[in-house]
Amino acid sequence: MHLSAARSRAHSTEARFHLFASGDGHGVLIADGSRIHRISDEIARLLDFAASSGRAEVADEVFEALGISSRSIIGSEPPASMPVRAFSLAIAQKCNLGCSYCYAEGGDFGGSSKSMTDEVSLKAVRVLFDGVQAGESIKLAFLGGEPFVNRAGLRGATELAVELARERAVRIAFSVTTNGTLLTEDDAEFLARHRFNVTVSLDGVGAKHDALRPFKDGRGSFERITDRLRPVLDRQDHIDLAARVTVTPRNLALLETLEGLVALGFRTVGFSPMLSSPAGRDEMSPGDLECMLEQMIACGEAFRASLLSGRPHAFSNLATALRELDRGTHRPYPCGAGAGYFGVSADGDLSACHRFVNEPAGAMGTLESGVDPARQSAWLNERHVLRQEPCQSCWARFLCGGGCHHEVIHRGRPACDYIRSWLTYCLGAYVDLREPCRWWFDGFPAGNA
Repeated sequence: MHLSAARSRAHSTEARFHLFASGDGHGVLIADGSRIHRISDEIARLLDFAASSGRAEVADEVFEALGISSRSIIGSEPPASMPVRAFSLAIAQKCNLGCSYCYAEGGDFGGSSKSMTDEVSLKAVRVLFDGVQAGESIKLAFLGGEPFVNRAGLRGATELAVELARERAVRIAFSVTTNGTLLTEDDAEFLARHRFNVTVSLDGVGAKHDALRPFKDGRGSFERITDRLRPVLDRQDHIDLAARVTVTPRNLALLETLEGLVALGFRTVGFSPMLSSPAGRDEMSPGDLECMLEQMIACGEAFRASLLSGRPHAFSNLATALRELDRGTHRPYPCGAGAGYFGVSADGDLSACHRFVNEPAGAMGTLESGVDPARQSAWLNERHVLRQEPCQSCWARFLCGGGCHHEVIHRGRPACDYIRSWLTYCLGAYVDLREPCRWWFDGFPAGNA
């Protein structure tokens, strides 16, 4: 599938539905409510005519005949406010790597290198628990910079959160994103004990990774990471471990990377295109995104073949998309940033997410004063997908949510055609796999569903 094809269809297809091909026929996505249906050749031809001719009444008649409501079933108004249920702590605004594209500008977010003090980190944990009722769930994430530069702060905040969760009968989930260079056996034990989700940033195997994620003195970091990862890899029954690959023009061999990281022992591997870096280094061009799409589909085909043979697969981009399609996920925002999720800087400032630390565009208050309700309300109104262009006229709007806020604010939306093409592939894969691989969607091992 080529982006140019998606581009030509984007303006002729009604925003309310999208036709796609599956292995044995046709499907249609109803944008409102993310409803997915198999359809016959005849119905596909009628809807294609309705879309290309602008004859909305034809689509209405088709949907009515199929018993599919054409009325809006999902509200379009943004929430006035949302309770805070997730924090990411910039526990260390410093890093030992010198990644070429780092959104945090080397880990310090364009300021002075610093670690979050215990006073700030423990206050953040207490603020997160404010107003949370028994039985609710909250999330606490640690990012940087490199979080394990401030190992003591990470552990202290985690232990307080565990204590408060136990006292208040609250469920808490922990996560950390790390470059992996500082991990120890003791860290692995700690992460396993508290059932952390651990994401390790790796941009390839060997020299490919080293070119993009060297130490600050220019030395490669891959060998050091693989040495330090073994205790974590060995505890994957208690640690939800994933490799995250930032895709740039210099590491586009995604299937090769996926296979290499699986060979290292990762059970989950995901890819994310570099769309906006502070200095513009290693950003993806339209041509690069064409190449990435081809590679993503190659990874997707490997995933499909594996599931059809009764085995799970590590490619998380397709796994996540399939599960969200199965749930009927309908998102008016790309994530919880500025809604129920906030980043906390080392100084205790609140931002829309971890990427907006030290940026006025995402400033949301402080731990001392709380979330600024006027700022949050304005954010929720302005960033809603139906208040974005060209999102409100795009069929993928409620699957995409409008794209990462930080990337959109800094670079716009250079990846829309890529996203539409990838989602079209995912829709076809979902229709093909949802029945023969029901065991996987339901979370059972093959043969035990």
